[in-house]
Amino acid sequence: MCDCGNSKDMLVPQVGIITGITQETPDVKTFRVNAPDGGKLFEHMPGQCAMVCVPGVSEGMFSITSSPTNKEYQEFSIKKCGILTEQLHSLEVGDMVTVRGPYGNNFPVETEFKGKNLLFIAGGIGLAPLRSVINYCLDNRENYGRIDILYGSRSADDLVKLQEIQDVWMKAPNVNVYLTIDREQEGWDGHVGFVPTYLKEIGFKTDCIGIVCGPPIMIKFVLQGLKEMGFTDEQIYTTLELRMKCGIGKCGRCNIGSKFVCKDGPVFRFDQIDELPNEY
Repeated sequence: MCDCGNSKDMLVPQVGIITGITQETPDVKTFRVNAPDGGKLFEHMPGQCAMVCVPGVSEGMFSITSSPTNKEYQEFSIKKCGILTEQLHSLEVGDMVTVRGPYGNNFPVETEFKGKNLLFIAGGIGLAPLRSVINYCLDNRENYGRIDILYGSRSADDLVKLQEIQDVWMKAPNVNVYLTIDREQEGWDGHVGFVPTYLKEIGFKTDCIGIVCGPPIMIKFVLQGLKEMGFTDEQIYTTLELRMKCGIGKCGRCNIGSKFVCKDGPVFRFDQIDELPNEY
């Protein structure tokens, strides 16, 4: 686990000012947040989360989607899917939220990933938590080998951070990006098909580490596909931050077998998980 922050600081809400909002898809917005006097609220590592609160409404756990190499601000890409997220989507630049964090462990970018080839596989809003890792690796490009990114969504309109993908990731050295959408769409001339199927079609080599995030059903079939291709559980990582609730191991709502996502995760290597949740 990263040493960013300490247990006391993590419990204290900090005032954050929304300094930028990007409409990524019809139901996903990316919020740029700064401290009142500018700069970041705290330091974090790729894969860590934060509790974002709209005072008087509610709070929820969200991945920090900006890379820690960004020293100016932090970002959260949030899908509108409930009372809190609907309220967040109604906010404007200049509005205030409170933020607590960082919570959880991080992807082992400075240990297990270093010097390795990396395969990122994401579906829908599942790209959000992986974006921090991808940009961290691109900003420290000399520390990593080949980077492959497979990303799919329901439609072209639902691809998160498409402009960044096209303008930055696709132009980075030794980076291969594969995009797909579930069904044919007018104006889309790229691949059509589900992520697990496209994964098998491409047939990636097993000389890399796989990092997976997306809807539960996608993860289930991607994991199955990777194993059929020869990947072991020790080669595959995921993040289960959507199961995090209190973030400090008190409410008991995030357990998976003998593990608690907030205390042991949210980042797990698949051989570290006793069993996947029932929804997988």
